[in-house]
Amino acid sequence: MAGTLYLVPTPIGNLGDISPRMADTMAQADFIAAEDTRVSLKLLNHLGLKKPMISYYRHNTQAGGQAVLERLLAGESCALVTDAGTPAISDPGQELVALCAQHGVDVVAIPGPCALVTALAVSGQPTDRFTFEGFLPMNKKNRRTHLDSLKGEERTMVFYEAPHKLTATLEDLCQTFGAERPLSVCRELSKLHEEVRRTTLGEALTWYQANQPKGEFVLVVRGAEPVQEQEATLEDGLVRVEQLRAGGASLKDAVKQAARELSLSKNELYDLALDR
Repeated sequence: MAGTLYLVPTPIGNLGDISPRMADTMAQADFIAAEDTRVSLKLLNHLGLKKPMISYYRHNTQAGGQAVLERLLAGESCALVTDAGTPAISDPGQELVALCAQHGVDVVAIPGPCALVTALAVSGQPTDRFTFEGFLPMNKKNRRTHLDSLKGEERTMVFYEAPHKLTATLEDLCQTFGAERPLSVCRELSKLHEEVRRTTLGEALTWYQANQPKGEFVLVVRGAEPVQEQEATLEDGLVRVEQLRAGGASLKDAVKQAARELSLSKNELYDLALDR
């Protein structure tokens, strides 16, 4: 019988966020798959645990994933951890989860720290609908294409960014969404110097051009205002009736279809069409 892959979140800054269930799961797992074994070793030492570890990170997902899968299929259980946060969220753990699903291996997610959810909750931006964009592409062309696809996005958008790329990213966001777009800059969440700056894209850019960015950032950008569609008029209906009649439809059928398509009164449109 195959073992189980446990997705175990790790603190994004504050070790006090380790839950008993997270600690128990790592203690009971046969081995741990870690993004960086050196970082995870510090966490295990803090918990007083000694566990076999193997590396599973972005650049060895194929070989590392296969190694984990083989041990799971042999009946061992594995705790997958990242350096910080929840595995499989903006993380190559998603590929390992998919691999396990393909081979019928059970996957259990342990709730816990996640920078995305923490930033969204404290941002002050709308949270009922949102889209997580993670880190933007490094390639300038791909980056521009990706941002262009978000120009009309009405949901709140959440981005991750490193300090050395923050100002460049804010410049791109300003060009795409406009300098007045509301933004919450969440920095060093759950850590000693945690900060939430509720501002605009333009003001944030000015601030960080003058003040060197430090720490890890989550950018929560408000979505675009909904586009108000104009209601169709009877004149619009007449144009549509003429198009349908030119295609061979009778006046009665053309009026019926045009009224349905444009949410107009069929009787009013018919009377107007007769007058014309």
